[in-house]
Amino acid sequence: MTGEELILGIDFGGTKVAIGLADRAGSLLVTRRLDTDAQAGAEQVVSRALAAARKLLADEGAADRLAAIGVVSPGIVLEDRILLAPNVPGWEELRLRELVAAEFEGVPIEVGTDAKAAALAEWRWGALADTDPAVFLSLGTGIAAAVLVGGRLLAGANGAAGEIGYNLLSPQDTDGFASGAAPLEEAVGGRGLGGRASVLLGRPVTAGELFGLARENAQAKELVDAALDELSMHVANLAIALDPQRIAVGGGLVRSADILLPALRERLARAVPFPPELVSAKFDQDASLLGAIAIALDA
Repeated sequence: MTGEELILGIDFGGTKVAIGLADRAGSLLVTRRLDTDAQAGAEQVVSRALAAARKLLADEGAADRLAAIGVVSPGIVLEDRILLAPNVPGWEELRLRELVAAEFEGVPIEVGTDAKAAALAEWRWGALADTDPAVFLSLGTGIAAAVLVGGRLLAGANGAAGEIGYNLLSPQDTDGFASGAAPLEEAVGGRGLGGRASVLLGRPVTAGELFGLARENAQAKELVDAALDELSMHVANLAIALDPQRIAVGGGLVRSADILLPALRERLARAVPFPPELVSAKFDQDASLLGAIAIALDA
């Protein structure tokens, strides 16, 4: 690497942590990934990620050129806790900025929600460039959307705009969040789909594997079709409410875009008065990591 200033991004996900170094133009120069190992708890995830980030800087001889750090996570990242992030035990009790600041004393740090940061990266450098309004739809372990109007993220009164994983599925879903449920996320998110597929097929199956099996296995196809019917209804309702110019779909499930996107496009074309353009996110698996870079640059 040259002697230019560098930005460190850390993306804490439900199943993996991505770490990367980028230049001020937002170009990722080097990345590392490690498993979240969620069941082992929150603190070990952060400790291992910060150690890996330190090692990455040392390996690249870049510690003295670190200009800023961006850190993103599922949920609403506050100074003293993280809201709406139940997938990793203890995650909601973390003081994420403080933990990172203790490891990188004196370096400017910005923290944020992964899906919203990913939307910013896609608007700045990717599939949502020059669109208004724009929606980023994150389909992975969890389900979330992020909305940009005039290039500005819609945060909401509590930072929770776009948390569609909590959408209700029927009039009978009277409790939703109050009962500890995230109805849409449990129905169509990667964790929920993988769990139901494992029970159905009698062996451990990930959501990604399920989409592959759906091409030849009738039971898997029925499960995938039902999930896509549910998801596409919510995406159509989102498009009706917001009238976006374009929706970019990212997250782990977009690896099955050949099945996922046609189902969503069909529902949008039939149900929405002014159907938005629907595309795959440019950055696929790196959108949230680049989002961490973007929020650090903005800060």
